[in-house]
Amino acid sequence: MKKSRLLPSMLSILLGTSLLVGCGGQATTSSGGESGGESSSGGGGEIHAKIGVVSFLSGSGAAYGEAQKAGLELAQEELNEANKGKLKIDLLFEDSGGKKESAINAVNKLINQDNVVAIIGPTLSGEMFAAGPIASEAETPIFGISNTAEGINDIGEYVFRNSLPESIAIPAAMKKAVDKLGIKSVAFIYASNDDFSVSGFETMKKTAEELGLENLGESTFSIGDVDFSAQLTKIKELNPDALLVSGLYKEGSLIVKKARELGIESTIIGGNGFNNPKVFEIAGDASEGLIVATPFSPEKKDEKVQAFVKAFEAKYGKQPDQFAAQAYDALYIMSQSLLAAGEADRNKLRDSLAQLKDFEGVSGKLSFDENRNPIGEAVVVVGKGGKYVPFE
Repeated sequence: MKKSRLLPSMLSILLGTSLLVGCGGQATTSSGGESGGESSSGGGGEIHAKIGVVSFLSGSGAAYGEAQKAGLELAQEELNEANKGKLKIDLLFEDSGGKKESAINAVNKLINQDNVVAIIGPTLSGEMFAAGPIASEAETPIFGISNTAEGINDIGEYVFRNSLPESIAIPAAMKKAVDKLGIKSVAFIYASNDDFSVSGFETMKKTAEELGLENLGESTFSIGDVDFSAQLTKIKELNPDALLVSGLYKEGSLIVKKARELGIESTIIGGNGFNNPKVFEIAGDASEGLIVATPFSPEKKDEKVQAFVKAFEAKYGKQPDQFAAQAYDALYIMSQSLLAAGEADRNKLRDSLAQLKDFEGVSGKLSFDENRNPIGEAVVVVGKGGKYVPFE
């Protein structure tokens, strides 16, 4: 790995400026600029950086990718205005459809054909496990904005993420639920064919053991399933104080809905896959009382968060979720690091990203540890009236 000599950090300058401006197939699209051209000005003028994005834009989990795309495009718009003459960012989007093979093809294309300086995504942890090694081997920074499974950063030294690991978020939700609700026994249900969901289940089970909770049983399903009656009927007979669900939003929401239809009254605690507004659309009234942990809440009384929510609502007509917020923060982190590096060079950008400390984003304060994992805090929220509110 080539080392670089970093320029002084531009964090305070960048953030101060940013506040002034408002805070299917493998088709490639460029947002805000042409898809070709040089990746750097190369002469001390404006840095021109092409950043690839691999996102889940079609299929059963498209709401994740749509939220990420929206957050990235809002940040791009703000940053290109704030950094005129210094830095221009082009985003090149690739749709993985949530499939590992598509993510691999997209990463190869962005690196070898489009000559991007870095890649944001892919959306799912399983996709990152498949495609991340390719980027790391090619010495191209790849930045996860929703990869929460254990082991993501072990892929290679060019792999980063600002998505808070399930190992932090899930225990926060479970501990708060136990303290407030007196939970003594639990049952589990998780998607056994998805890396993210399996990792979430393993964290849930470990945390339950640490908290001294009685494990009444474990059930599985597959991504794409629509009928969970058999598993939930057995869980109802077990009558746990809490049902822990690890899966993506579509299947997870259907499980919550069916559980309530069957008369299961257990507290339901979900993993990171539940942090999407589609949960309330699919589960409806059954989402009342659903507990999850997230690094971002649009209800947070914070000036930066509320400025972001206002700008997002003005552009898209709806509130941002965690996936939009982490995508938005990721591009600000990338912009700050490119300015510090002084040019759109993959190795210099990698070293600049690794220096991140105390970044103040809309999804909280963030630093990277020595393994490029995010250091941050989770907020525990509960479903109430069709949205998540702080679980007090």
